[in-house]
Amino acid sequence: MTLPPLPDEAIVLRAHVDDWRAAVREAGRALVRSGSTRSEYADRMIAVIEEFGAYVVIAPGLALAHARPGPDVRREGLAVVTLAEPVPFGHPHNDPVRVVVGLAVSNAEEHVASVAQLANAFNDSGIVGRMARAESADELRALLGFDEEVQA
Repeated sequence: MTLPPLPDEAIVLRAHVDDWRAAVREAGRALVRSGSTRSEYADRMIAVIEEFGAYVVIAPGLALAHARPGPDVRREGLAVVTLAEPVPFGHPHNDPVRVVVGLAVSNAEEHVASVAQLANAFNDSGIVGRMARAESADELRALLGFDEEVQA
């Protein structure tokens, strides 16, 4: 199992957002641009956070926005949004968020495997800060361990 592709269309650097909902919508738009989801998926990611709270803020400064597989997921996808100014999601220890990773999967097995693989990428405590400061999509992909040739 490898992570879904992370094309340029799925990366937004230094987005200006007013709150966590706008940050998640930005990740949702990136997933739509990459062809992974339909626009309704962003609404479902927001609904998950509204229902279950800020558990998606999995590390200091990092949110992993996602929803269950559904008809609005066209194919497995990944998006990364860095924020110009951090925003609170309501997490007691890991706020404010500087990087939002959007994840879309088409079945439960992919969901578990992708989350586990992403968690490994974030074992390095300094990675979120380096991602937040990334100057290009290629730099961001390199930080996450993507092979550039696979992404082309």
